Amino acid sequence: MPAPAGLVVEVRKLRGAFALTAAFAAPAPSVVALFGRSGSGKSTLVNLIAGLLRPDAGCIRLGERTLCDTAAGIDVPVESRRIGYVFQDARLFPHLSVAANLRYGERRAPAPRAASRFEELIALLGLERLLSRLPHQLSGGERQRVALGRALLCQPHLLLLDEPLASLDAARREEVLPYLEALRNRLALPMIYVSHQFEEVLRLATHVVLLEEGHIRAHGSLESVSLDPALQAVLGPDLTGAVLEGVVGAVDAADGSAELRVGGGTLRVSLAGVGPGDRVRLQVLARDVILAVQPITGLSVRNALPGTVTAVADDAFGALVSLDVGGVTVLSRITRAAQRSLALRPGDAAWALFKAISTRGHAYRRP
Repeated sequence: MPAPAGLVVEVRKLRGAFALTAAFAAPAPSVVALFGRSGSGKSTLVNLIAGLLRPDAGCIRLGERTLCDTAAGIDVPVESRRIGYVFQDARLFPHLSVAANLRYGERRAPAPRAASRFEELIALLGLERLLSRLPHQLSGGERQRVALGRALLCQPHLLLLDEPLASLDAARREEVLPYLEALRNRLALPMIYVSHQFEEVLRLATHVVLLEEGHIRAHGSLESVSLDPALQAVLGPDLTGAVLEGVVGAVDAADGSAELRVGGGTLRVSLAGVGPGDRVRLQVLARDVILAVQPITGLSVRNALPGTVTAVADDAFGALVSLDVGGVTVLSRITRAAQRSLALRPGDAAWALFKAISTRGHAYRRP
């Protein structure tokens, strides 16, 4: 694959009554999720990056290359930007076989690709048995995998995915997500992933740009943005929580569990297909974290970490407590009555007891 390149975006665009103002930088390589409600400006922003729309003002740089700079009069044509684009619908040529659709993408590459790399990509996306089929003979998930392969065979410097799973049902989404994870883990290729489903963001993204009404409300690593009140307002109380990474320690194959080193402590969670040293992303919902002001024994809850209260925020749903557990932050939502009883303040010692822990993206490798 081409050398990784960072992305810098600073653009303004007016479309009728809708105004988009966006500025962010993404390290390389990374998977940046453009996340937000429908109508927040995600597709407009990704189309500006692709060159399908021209900003009213601003610039877009990919690595050392300027793709657009309105002040300097630079606007690189779409076909010269070296950007792969996967849309909500696969947009395959209906009269061509899977193999011919893929070869079309290969022919658009600036340099010949070794046959072994073509076969490697086919294997990575699980397309071997589909090569002779026509698009109407494929499931929705299979069509999206072919579209991914075609985009990658163009040898892009950046891959854009505009809600590629939006048209699929839950089963088909689960079919495609592992392939997207494999691409993230195996390819040193920057990606922009558009979604309004936070489940997909959890599984795939390394960084998040949160859009609302044409403005960026938060951006940064997934872990840091998960703690931002702007994201919590979009997700609501049921999905508010901390995202963090654990490193697998001991694995118990007999019961399918593993020890995860998280911050300064260790958690035991149910996991399969992981080994020592693997990274696993954790989502710890605030509603699933119980707080205690002293160590507690004799409970069925097995996972508990000591920590220090760093913030207490009142909202419409109670009190949201931030707790530092050895260098990482978890959130706990408690009732106002519990807050009055515990009288928690920043700097107080507390113990976080985890009722449930959700893992996303097993054997996660940071790009």
